[in-house]
Amino acid sequence: MSTDTLVEGTETLPLHTFTEKAYLDYSMYVILDRALPHIGDGLKPVQRRIVYAMSELGLSARAKFKKSARTVGDVLGKFHPHGDTACYEAMVHMAQPFAFRYPLVDGQGNWGAQDDPKSFAAMRYTEARLSAFSEVLLAELGEGTVDWTANFDGTLQEPILLPARLPVVLLNGAAGIAVGMATDIPPHNLREVASAAIHLLEKPKATVDDLCEYIQGPDYPTGADIITPRDDLVRAYHTGSGSVRIRARYESESGDIVVTELPWQVSGARVLEQIAAQMTAKKLPMVADLRDESDHENPTRLVIVPRSSRVDIDTIMLHLFATTDLERSYRVNMNMIGLDGRPAVKDLRTLLKEWLEFRVGTVTRRLQYRLDKVLDRLHILDGLLVAYLNIDEVIAIIRGEDEPRPVLMKRFKLSERQADAILDLKLRHLAKLEEMKIRGEQEELAAERDSLQKTLSSKQRLRTLVKKEITADSEKFGDDRRSALVSRPAAQAMDDTALVPSDPVTIVLSEKGWVRAAKGHEVDPEALSYKAGDSFLAAAQGRSNQQVVFLDSTGRAYTLTAHSLPSARGQGEPLTGRFNPPDGAHFVGVMAGDADSLYLLASDAGYGFVARIGDLYARTKAGKSVLSVPKHARVLQPVPVVDPEADQLAAIDLQGHMLVIPTVEVPRLNRGKGIKIQGVNAKKLAAGEERMVAVVSVPQNGSLVLHAGKRHLKLKASELALYQGDRGRKGKKLPRGLQRVDRAFAE
Repeated sequence: MSTDTLVEGTETLPLHTFTEKAYLDYSMYVILDRALPHIGDGLKPVQRRIVYAMSELGLSARAKFKKSARTVGDVLGKFHPHGDTACYEAMVHMAQPFAFRYPLVDGQGNWGAQDDPKSFAAMRYTEARLSAFSEVLLAELGEGTVDWTANFDGTLQEPILLPARLPVVLLNGAAGIAVGMATDIPPHNLREVASAAIHLLEKPKATVDDLCEYIQGPDYPTGADIITPRDDLVRAYHTGSGSVRIRARYESESGDIVVTELPWQVSGARVLEQIAAQMTAKKLPMVADLRDESDHENPTRLVIVPRSSRVDIDTIMLHLFATTDLERSYRVNMNMIGLDGRPAVKDLRTLLKEWLEFRVGTVTRRLQYRLDKVLDRLHILDGLLVAYLNIDEVIAIIRGEDEPRPVLMKRFKLSERQADAILDLKLRHLAKLEEMKIRGEQEELAAERDSLQKTLSSKQRLRTLVKKEITADSEKFGDDRRSALVSRPAAQAMDDTALVPSDPVTIVLSEKGWVRAAKGHEVDPEALSYKAGDSFLAAAQGRSNQQVVFLDSTGRAYTLTAHSLPSARGQGEPLTGRFNPPDGAHFVGVMAGDADSLYLLASDAGYGFVARIGDLYARTKAGKSVLSVPKHARVLQPVPVVDPEADQLAAIDLQGHMLVIPTVEVPRLNRGKGIKIQGVNAKKLAAGEERMVAVVSVPQNGSLVLHAGKRHLKLKASELALYQGDRGRKGKKLPRGLQRVDRAFAE
């Protein structure tokens, strides 16, 4: 825009200067007039205006209920020109006993439920009045205790603060997000806070640790257990920031788990959804059923039915605490607007000390206001007494003078206030009895004046008065602590193996790498149906809660949990959909059992080692390299080892030689090539003329079964002595007809 088009007197600013100022103005407005509570009355502006508007409507705790829409209309029309929905929600929040520790509004109708705090009815349906506790904020409002300011249109006056008789900022807490800062003040127990305030009033040098002897920790409306260690709570009170961890409270009834108290702001329906989702995903087999038995008499009653009486209830709950909202952590950030009008995070001592300063100042103003009233009344009574003592002359002056006031003032040395009071007297008050009443009132007011002046002139008397009033309010409105402070073991989610039932399963692997799991160990895997062109390759027996390890042709191991495998009712699914093996690799074997189960891994080059299954577990889809395969060699199917100290290892080569050695001679490794078990010539291996075709670990009381085409041979463990030799040798020839062994296993 050219300067020629500017209106004369228009101020121009750089855009960055204007936007910076506008943003700062907005942020200060949000901080001071919307999001943060004031330390004096513990309220945000909208809450303060709602409480004041309701008091102006006469909606005390003893009044009849009035439609909420009427209250909201007054708040918006007179003091708070913002959205009606937001204003009504703020009003509802102050009425919900599960949201406010000490509600300020008494509601009638549907004001929401703990399961769904925003399920309250519209303002045209509900009715409200102030709660009895609101007296703590309003009782001294008309006694000169606070400053007033014009409302938004300048037609009315509203209080800048309410004269709170207790530190409401700690009692009900606060939560809010401003620009660049936030507040999260937890609610506390009235009796504890009052005791701490009185202690600090009596001993101004008391430390945070001293005050924490009275304030044990937050006290939430919905109860539950605070499991945060005491040292952490004290540290939070020292710094004004920290966190509080709350855990649901439960008990056992006839073998069922009954949750009776939930953490603050946690929905019971949401908790049941979380538990049900785990049950659907088969991650919570020890739970049979869920029920919500909450009603008007029992606001929280969630029933969790274990599958059997043998299930450890505490173990289930520790898992649920770790995986659901039955345990939650809450931030502590005691940020508020102080007496200096600035936001700041305050420690417990600073907070209480500053509030006591506010309270003592409020009481001083109240007493001074009353003293001024008493002195004014005494002044008027002195003038009235002069009139009664000279009643005839006063009447004569009034009757005979056109302007009796200056004459009365001059004759009896009266002030304008006294002269006006005499002129305002009614004839019926001229009786002799009135003089006696005046003298009696003078005596009472004089005594009150002396008492007020003594209190105002003595800091000790003033503190004593504040202490008595805090004690009285504590006795009137105080209640027992709801949130117990307890020491509990840390919540810990159970791993998958603990969550899955331990049922026997047989894992079946096909030639093409398809896998499935059949229930039980009596399954004949070769009798199962396979896809066209596919057939049985290997099987392993384990349990549904165990890990299953698959071995590919490159010597890499891959891991899945048994319960995640498809059922044997179908033909399974390809392992390539679960893993990412190297190009050209195919699966050659499967291993199952607990983590300490042993398997022999070997290649047809004659090398091998014993490995613990737990050391073969792979965390990624790409698997884990465990067996080093020599050039031109192939990976053999892994075989189970029952007892390496007692088992015998039988190795058979392509020419029909069998070598038997003690299994204990084969080392136990996590990965590698292993040692030479049976002699195989590397050149002949490359040419395909020589290789180890099978290796079996035969238990002490077991048998070795050899298959060569249609012929087979079964040798007991005691009969294997004929084939024993030194490790690394070829061994002895098998009987005629068994020169081409294509399958060997132990039974």
